[in-house]
Amino acid sequence: MAEIAPAGAKSPSVGEHVELVEREAGLHRNLTPRQLSMIAIGGAIGTGLFLGSAISVKLAGPGVIFSYLAAAAIALCLMWALGEMTVAHPVAGSFGVYAEMYVHPWAGFAMRYSYWLAQVIATGSEVVAASIYCQHWFPNVPPWMWIAGFSAALVYVNARSVASFGEFEYWFAMIKVLTIAVFLILGAALLLGFGFPRIGVANYTGHGGFLPNGWQGVGLGVAMAIFSFLGIEIVAVTSGEAKDPTTALPRALRWTLGRLGLFYIGGLAVVVGIVPWNDVGLGESPFVNVFEIVGIPAAAGVMNFVVLTAALSSVNCNLYLMARMLFSLSRAGYAPAGFGRLSKRGAPVVALLVSSAGMFAALFIDHWFHATAYVYMLGSAFLGGIFVWQMIFVTHLAFRRRTAKWDKPPMRFAPRGPWSSLLGLAGLTAVLISTWWVPGLRITLIAGVPWLVFISLCYLVWRKVRPQKISDGALQDG
Repeated sequence: MAEIAPAGAKSPSVGEHVELVEREAGLHRNLTPRQLSMIAIGGAIGTGLFLGSAISVKLAGPGVIFSYLAAAAIALCLMWALGEMTVAHPVAGSFGVYAEMYVHPWAGFAMRYSYWLAQVIATGSEVVAASIYCQHWFPNVPPWMWIAGFSAALVYVNARSVASFGEFEYWFAMIKVLTIAVFLILGAALLLGFGFPRIGVANYTGHGGFLPNGWQGVGLGVAMAIFSFLGIEIVAVTSGEAKDPTTALPRALRWTLGRLGLFYIGGLAVVVGIVPWNDVGLGESPFVNVFEIVGIPAAAGVMNFVVLTAALSSVNCNLYLMARMLFSLSRAGYAPAGFGRLSKRGAPVVALLVSSAGMFAALFIDHWFHATAYVYMLGSAFLGGIFVWQMIFVTHLAFRRRTAKWDKPPMRFAPRGPWSSLLGLAGLTAVLISTWWVPGLRITLIAGVPWLVFISLCYLVWRKVRPQKISDGALQDG
């Protein structure tokens, strides 16, 4: 286990720190630096970039570039905050454990269960999407066969070992990265006229101008942009199984956000430059339009393969995240003890299987109660992602205050003072409020707030039933 506090730290709470971190011992540190970097990219780039980015374009027009710049600024503040805490405490429970350490046990409980639910819903949606993509080539094969086959294969990959998961995700993510790189090169050639008729800036300034819906459209587009960046926090969860977290994590954190900013902002700048923003369809991929314009054979088939691998990559990452969150909750005493058991290869197989069962339950609810119960689950999942990010900023503020008393403060990523975390927290709060006016996202507040009330009541009941398993509160100042 890596050092979780500098030697000679003055805080008398270090012993409690050690106890909270070491309860997650047993996971094998087999993820290499190259795998960490690609896993972080793969976790954040799902099918949303290839298919779902059209919603933001419809809201903001070419101004969607500003929407994603604002979201990237919030994500940068988050990576600074998460990076400092992760390097100091490299554990699988990551932000949930940090919140339990520095804020309150309720925060660790609510964050991990909210995040687990969000991943369960997301995984169910992605595996259904994968089955739909396969219909392009095999229309006569029932979708349930693809769902069962992909699920079984990826559960097996995750159950084998973390090294197996890491290698599979590395190549899944590589396909996405190469596709986006080719897209950016071809898009730039079309815009600038290298080898193709020059498009220029006509689509940025025409069709209502650069801000056809004003700054309000840009502001509402930030909400969808934030959902695109959700997933970058996976690099913190992998810290519990990284070979050399002190060296590998800072590198992965810096590498990830820079590439994501380029891919998302650059990718959307190319999209709105080549395709008039009001012609971007919600049910099609703007990537296909670009590949067809440059004459790539079977562009639709190529992109169908890419979005299929993107969906399977997301399922692979989400299974990993679900298992580690449930494992962490179990080791903290917030879930049955059996969920914290590890296989001989150090994989939390029981937590993985239980999470997979939750995924199939979500699929069942989606099929039979799509217009009622599933919509509320989806809203709870949306809120869960933003709530976790907000609490990461709150935790970082407490972390900075406590670690200022250490003889040797931990590695710093963020600027001095609390301003970056306060800025990120304020930005996310504004985004959360704005979901009330974003088409399809109002359910975030309608269902999400009751979810937080429900999970808080669950915490109070659990604390009353099993008080000996829960620490008395956040660590006190020394």
